[in-house]
Amino acid sequence: MSNTEHVVRELDPVLLEVLVCPVCHGPLTYDRANQELISEQAGLAFPVRDGIPVMLIDEARQLEPAK
Repeated sequence: MSNTEHVVRELDPVLLEVLVCPVCHGPLTYDRANQELISEQAGLAFPVRDGIPVMLIDEARQLEPAK
């Protein structure tokens, strides 16, 4: 496998149950295709890298507002 290939890994469902958004403490949903944990309440997407959620606010992506 080359370094440019993107490996999609599953997120442990038990981990998803206990994780909450670090901003609003609301629930998160897993976007498998984009490898992100989504906080709809905070409007943020937290990256999942190599199967590990990166729950740092500075690493989060602002979600686009719904049209």
